[in-house]
Amino acid sequence: MAKAKKGGKAGGASKPAEMFLVSSKVRGQIKAAGCNTAGDALDGLNAYVAWLIDAAAKRAAANGRKTVRAHDFLVM
Repeated sequence: MAKAKKGGKAGGASKPAEMFLVSSKVRGQIKAAGCNTAGDALDGLNAYVAWLIDAAAKRAAANGRKTVRAHDFLVM
């Protein structure tokens, strides 16, 4: 099972300190699509989810809200 590591790369974006995904569910969905899961796939997806959460929170704040809503996750 992939785990998020604390810390990050010097000068680059750091990985989230917490895993936001259920590894078995993600791997199951990938397997159902007929593909294999690389060792770093969950770390990459987790970093993307963390980015989506940050972007949604910023959008909510920019709109004067403290509540993140579904439409805040839309990427345009």
